[in-house]
Amino acid sequence: MRVWYNRTFSSIYNAMTLIRQHDRAGRYHLLYSAGSRTVAANAAHQFEVEPPLKGDDYLEWCLEFCQRWDIGIFVPHREAALVSGARERFAAIGTRVLAVASPDVLALLHDKERFYATVDLPVAAPPETVPFTTAAQFDAGYAALRARYPKLCVKPSKSVYGLGFAELDEGRNSAQILMAGDQYQIGLDDFRSGLAGLGEFRTMLLMEFLEGLEYSVDCVADDGRLVCAVPRRKLTKPGAGQVVDPQPVILDAVAKLASDYGLNGVFNVQFRESGGRMRLLEINPRMSGGVGMACMAGPALPWLALAGFDRGYEHLDIPPVRAGIRVGEWQHAIEIEGAQ
Repeated sequence: MRVWYNRTFSSIYNAMTLIRQHDRAGRYHLLYSAGSRTVAANAAHQFEVEPPLKGDDYLEWCLEFCQRWDIGIFVPHREAALVSGARERFAAIGTRVLAVASPDVLALLHDKERFYATVDLPVAAPPETVPFTTAAQFDAGYAALRARYPKLCVKPSKSVYGLGFAELDEGRNSAQILMAGDQYQIGLDDFRSGLAGLGEFRTMLLMEFLEGLEYSVDCVADDGRLVCAVPRRKLTKPGAGQVVDPQPVILDAVAKLASDYGLNGVFNVQFRESGGRMRLLEINPRMSGGVGMACMAGPALPWLALAGFDRGYEHLDIPPVRAGIRVGEWQHAIEIEGAQ
């Protein structure tokens, strides 16, 4: 059976490698596509170049691609919402779509302002948040939140990889922060001054700062039913790695989130501790960059998601999670096969 993964993040290399290692019967022929040949192409059986299309034009190309290569299962990342909404069209040509969620839910998860407003998770509530699109809204929100929390932070409502996140430093300007080499911080006065010159801008979030340890949870679900979850606790010392830490509160939280949002396949949930409580940061409707580390704990999550979707999870042997192990990643160089 031909299985297609379209353009996505670099974690797809680990995912396809794991699938090929566990596919002992050779059931799956993995295709990967991107705008140009990348390292990830080396992990696939077959690589194809994607055209520079967007929106409906890209969707039509995907349909034609599936017909041309007789794709049995399509696991989309690029334009995932469009592809998810067209599942019946793909089914009509013999292709099943393994999408993390419905188009509406995918759009919701990518917009933290809207997503936080829908979360019902008493055991791990998201941080208190004020959206703002003008300097005046920021000032009003800052006055309200700062009265309750000792430190605040900002980030875009729509972002990936933590881009745009910063703690607000009340005591230093941005030059002092830069000279000190402190990442993810910005001077409050500098930030406020910059906002004043922007007029109206994209939605940003002003939030209570969560000071504790961060947890990344790689999950597999079957139409809202959590099948497996591997929580990783991020250690603060550089190079120390991460610890597999399946706390019951985290497992209960991801099971409820999977059910509430009808999640499917591989996804990732981020939490952070604050004041002795677990708090939700976000749901990423995709494989995380650290999915390979999670799989060191036993369950090969990309393989389970593909084989379970294909043949049913009742036929799978899911190993227990090895709690307490410390995991890490080490980059190494490889030659990229094929011409540029």
